[in-house]
Amino acid sequence: MTDAHPTHPSALAPETVAVTTGRPARTQGAPVNPPVVLSSTYVSQGVPQPGELMYARADTETWGPFELTLGALERSANRALVFGSGMAAIAAALSLVPRGGRLVLPRHAYQVTLGYARDLAERSDVELQQVDIADTDAVVTALDPAASPTGRATSLLWVESPTNPMLEVADLPALIAAGHAVGALVGVDNTFATPLVQRPLTLGADVVIHSVTKYLAGHSDVVLGAALADDPALHERLHTYRTVHGAIAGPFEVYLALRGVRTLALRVERSQANALELARRLAEHPGVVEVRHPGLPGDPGHARAAAQMDGFGSIIGLRPAGGAAGADALVAALRLWVPATSLGGVESSIERRRRFATESPTVPEDLLRMSVGIEDVEDLWADLDAALRA
Repeated sequence: MTDAHPTHPSALAPETVAVTTGRPARTQGAPVNPPVVLSSTYVSQGVPQPGELMYARADTETWGPFELTLGALERSANRALVFGSGMAAIAAALSLVPRGGRLVLPRHAYQVTLGYARDLAERSDVELQQVDIADTDAVVTALDPAASPTGRATSLLWVESPTNPMLEVADLPALIAAGHAVGALVGVDNTFATPLVQRPLTLGADVVIHSVTKYLAGHSDVVLGAALADDPALHERLHTYRTVHGAIAGPFEVYLALRGVRTLALRVERSQANALELARRLAEHPGVVEVRHPGLPGDPGHARAAAQMDGFGSIIGLRPAGGAAGADALVAALRLWVPATSLGGVESSIERRRRFATESPTVPEDLLRMSVGIEDVEDLWADLDAALRA
């Protein structure tokens, strides 16, 4: 296994944790990076002792450095648990809702999360209630059993902040407290913010998930997810889900994700700065109808984001003139921005979200989700400005 660092990660800045945690022990001649171990099984007879490896569906030494590093970044009491995809991690978290339970979740969220929740409702008699996650009073009301048509208690409050793709910002401390007040677990998808910008476990969240595919890996070359929980029993339930459902990751993909995390601080710093500058310019452009970015002083989520986040993220919501047709024309006219459905990579990408039939119906038809990368901001702006004017 690895030696985190001679200084405990909790005493270090996140930027340092991302680089130093999960390294091999410092012995003469040892490698600086942990190796990739390609083995499906391990030498074992009898009952394995705690921490002893036996079969790679349960644990591998190649997962350990990444899980240790992400756990330290989120200030978790436990290692993270890496999954084969972000949706595998989300499915594990939503499995905490029992049959016949109740799930409160945002009206705007990752569309596949919403689709999985609907499937859960059909398969397991789970009652769903969607709510504007930025409206704290509405969420508190929805959590109360009195809001349930059948009087069910809320099992899990699911939060995205900022939301995908509308960039609404939730009052995390208030919602976590409200969820716990009614006996519910609180799960937070922290993909958009990353642990460098927001750490929900430190605010009392029960479960945090990431699509590692996005900012953590950061190079659009792996599909992975991760889940974290401070409570040992919850951590073990998530681990058991991963093992039993086989929702596991390949060792080389996890190695690439760890390599991506090493530059996370630099990438987030650059992409956030780019996003804020572009959002400011877009807000004044004659070819733009609306811009959403928490860093803009006039954005509905600005004050809340400034109070509870260490930045404003790297995603912009853009509504250009011309409706959906104008949005499609803008994407087609761009040369540097990549028309792609993912986000969080070093490259800047853009897409019209309502091209998906499963996207939330309250998302505007002309909304473009822009994931700002680390390119030169003037080059990105020149491409946008030319396409908007065209």
